[in-house]
Amino acid sequence: MRGVTRPAADEPLPAADPGRHAVGGLVRALVLPVARGLPWRPLAAGGALGLLIAAGTRLHSGGVQPWLALLHLRAAALAFGLGLAFLFDDPARHTTATVPVRRLVRAGLRVALVAPVAVGWWGAAVLLVPAEGRPPLGDVTLEVAATAVLALAAAAAAVRLWEEPEPGLAAAAVVLVAGVAAPLLMPDRWTLFVQLGVDRWDEAHRAWAWVLAGAAPAWVACTVEPVRRPVSGWSRSSPRP
Repeated sequence: MRGVTRPAADEPLPAADPGRHAVGGLVRALVLPVARGLPWRPLAAGGALGLLIAAGTRLHSGGVQPWLALLHLRAAALAFGLGLAFLFDDPARHTTATVPVRRLVRAGLRVALVAPVAVGWWGAAVLLVPAEGRPPLGDVTLEVAATAVLALAAAAAAVRLWEEPEPGLAAAAVVLVAGVAAPLLMPDRWTLFVQLGVDRWDEAHRAWAWVLAGAAPAWVACTVEPVRRPVSGWSRSSPRP
């Protein structure tokens, strides 16, 4: 038909979404630098302490009871959470703020790199507990996941509120105080740290599920870049005096 032009056979078709491919390439390029910059020492220290606590169940000469193994695993989860509180430590945070990748993507990349390590650590902690003394692993894993996400949310909140480049120490202090004080100060009807064999076990772990469901969006919300307001009375879009 006249008036209709067909593209040449060798003419390249337009990319479906060049921006998406560009961001994907940037993320792949960031993997190695982010992995090198992760605070591996605090993570390793928290993980090693947690494994030592879990291995302590094998030191009981009369065999370990499930209720005692539960206490060991909860303490191990707290130790690993202290290490995770340092995950967002980045001394060069203010010099890398202009990287053309959102903070949520950079933080998510850190979590994605550590997630396999966390899964392997939890598997090792469980295997260190004698099989006859292991508590219900599904419910305890829920507690461990909620503790880990709460630690990440505390660190992300410090970055969000104070732009702290290394919030790990403060976040770890918050996690430690909360982990020690919560079982002592929470009312019995609200406590999350119930013992095995009580009627409120299932109810408490439904509460743990709610804690996890609330901590994950809180972490995401704290990871999004804050909208900065102009300090002076004029904005960039308004003409300077």
